[in-house]
Amino acid sequence: MEDSVERSIARVIHAMRENLGEPITIDDMARIAMFSKFHFSRIFRDSTGTSPGRFLSALRLEEAKRLLTETKLSVADISNRVGYSSVGTFSSRFKINVGVAPSVYRETGGTPPRDGISGRRHDDQGSATIHGMVTLPEGMYGRQTFVGLFPDAIPQGWPVRCAELPGPGPYSLKNVPPGEWHVLACSEMACSELAGLGGADTMRSDATGADRTPAVGVNGPIVVRPGSVASAADVRLRPATPLDPPILLAPLEPRGMATAAI
Repeated sequence: MEDSVERSIARVIHAMRENLGEPITIDDMARIAMFSKFHFSRIFRDSTGTSPGRFLSALRLEEAKRLLTETKLSVADISNRVGYSSVGTFSSRFKINVGVAPSVYRETGGTPPRDGISGRRHDDQGSATIHGMVTLPEGMYGRQTFVGLFPDAIPQGWPVRCAELPGPGPYSLKNVPPGEWHVLACSEMACSELAGLGGADTMRSDATGADRTPAVGVNGPIVVRPGSVASAADVRLRPATPLDPPILLAPLEPRGMATAAI
């Protein structure tokens, strides 16, 4: 039954990708999945960690990032191609989720300078520290790793706290404000047998020919109460799959990471 549900969700995500510039309603998605609207919404969230609407929005912005770096289309044309009728709305959502304006993302070839992003911090201060270990499956090795603290179980919008590591290992997020948070980690994992883990859709190759794929993991929700001092939250990474929401925020892209803590 679980495989059947995942195939249904994957079919809907494929339809989303094929129709990013067209209106697609929750009823349309439910018909593609062959479930009732309410049942579909529940199993989609259970499978992906987010709602169908937010997943679709993430796919549209992911395609916009590609078009900005791989084509000479204007921002207005790209906005229309990915389903936005308002360039202003598109630009605003792009900046919120990616960290920079579309024009800056294009000018920097998709790798904005660190000082233009890392200067942003959450205004709320807290006394708690969330710490733990980021680990990979046995036999895998990782590269630069991003750890962020988010209000939701998907890495969209600016993290409340974040750190960048040279690879999987111990992390510490300090001055965490009270609230309910999710620790999300993203890295690159590599292994000669990676094809059996991640699938062709997520595989990449580096300059040496080694197979590489994004690895993602989440731990939460973690409740930080007023006066809390420390909470432990280990994160086990796994190969990303087509059911994982796209990584939008520029600092989370492994190719642009540098060792730092925010």
